[in-house]
Amino acid sequence: MKIGFIGLGVMGGAMAGHLARAGHDLTGFDLSPDAGAGLARAASAADAVRGAEVVFTMLPHGRAVAGVIDEILDALPEGCLFVDTSSSEPWLTKQTADRLAARGVTMVDAPVSGASWGARDAQLVFMVGGDDAAVARVRPLLALMGKAAHHVGPLGAGHAMKTINNVITAMTVISTTEAMLIGKAYGLIPSAMADVLNVSTGQSFWTTERLKQDVLNRAFKDEFKLTLMRKDVDIANALGREMGLELPLLSLGEALWRQADADLGTGAAVTDMVRWIEGKVGGELTDD
Repeated sequence: MKIGFIGLGVMGGAMAGHLARAGHDLTGFDLSPDAGAGLARAASAADAVRGAEVVFTMLPHGRAVAGVIDEILDALPEGCLFVDTSSSEPWLTKQTADRLAARGVTMVDAPVSGASWGARDAQLVFMVGGDDAAVARVRPLLALMGKAAHHVGPLGAGHAMKTINNVITAMTVISTTEAMLIGKAYGLIPSAMADVLNVSTGQSFWTTERLKQDVLNRAFKDEFKLTLMRKDVDIANALGREMGLELPLLSLGEALWRQADADLGTGAAVTDMVRWIEGKVGGELTDD
């Protein structure tokens, strides 16, 4: 199958590699000349999608996807399937789908969970929105990149599910850090607390995959950027407000993530949120 893949960063490069190694005729594009090493690359986004049966995007947000559509729309073949695996705003996804439909192109939204190692090891979980026929069409390709693909509803539902997943994680970061700082102040050892949490009801992705791996050792090298998590928290709150919901806790979380993003600046890892909270609460999550 001929595939175009736009966005060959930490996630997209690994995902595209699985498709290429499976024997698909894949052409990628990324603004960074260093992204997607070893993959066939086009000189432009439009060139990457010419003649493609399926086009994937893995970009920072829905505005970036809309910008790419500006570049590739005239090059997309009629009947092509467009699959956005980015963490995009559901309302922008629907606008993008309308533009594509006018070109005779069907859209599926299929954002992912699983972080960079999930992309590398083809262990991603896809949250998929779209009509049944389109989702069935893309499932074999998703299976090459991940361990599960959940069809959660019509177009836009995948991106809604993604932001729900991430805002839960974002709030867990705050609550777990503050609670563990209480324990540290009382004299508990953070690594011991992590061990208890990981076999108790306080367990989460944050405690199993990030605490010892990137926080307690003070590495703070998580490849997922804080500004992207802040974006997902913003999307969740905006979606809730659009639905007419009052969100007292998530609104507070939105304010905290926005302030941390402003204070820490571009390039901060999502685990740097711990250092920001430590500065507000007092203390450090170290065993010393």
